[in-house]
Amino acid sequence: MEKVFEIYIRATPERLWQAIIDPDIRAKYNFGARVSSDFTPGARYEMTATAPDGSPVPLGEGEILEVDPPRRLAQSMQALWSDEVKREGISRVTWEIQPVGDDSCRLLVVHDHLLEGANDELYGGWPMILSGLKTWLETGELLTTPGSLRYGRGN
Repeated sequence: MEKVFEIYIRATPERLWQAIIDPDIRAKYNFGARVSSDFTPGARYEMTATAPDGSPVPLGEGEILEVDPPRRLAQSMQALWSDEVKREGISRVTWEIQPVGDDSCRLLVVHDHLLEGANDELYGGWPMILSGLKTWLETGELLTTPGSLRYGRGN
C-alpha cells in the first residue's frame, strides 16, 4: 500500500531541502521531533522527541536509501512510538522536490511499502507535517495543528 502527498511551497529547492534534513528546522513542523543523520546513502537516521526530563524518546529509525540534493531523498522507516506501529514493520518515505518557476517547488512525499490496511498512525500525520513545513517556509511562523497541540510545537 502507498500514500501520496503533494504540496506546492514558495521556496527554492535548496531551502526546502535544508528544511527537510536540518534537525532543528524539522522539529518546528514535525511535532517537535528531530531527525538526525548525515544523510548519505546507507547512513542510519533517528527520529526522537524530548521527554520532560530532557532525555531523548525514540520515535522512529531507518536507513537513508537515496540522496540526490536538492531533488530526492528516500529512507526506510521503522516507527517506534507505540507497540502497534512497531508491528507494522519497515516502510519507505520518499521526498521528491521539483522547482516550479524561479520561486516555488512541488513537493511530493510518497510513503509506501505499507502493509495493506496499515495503521493510519504511520501516515495520518503527513498532511499536518507538510502544512507546517509550508507555513514555516513561507511565513517563518509555526502552524497549530492537532499534532502540534498533542505532541509539542517544536522550537
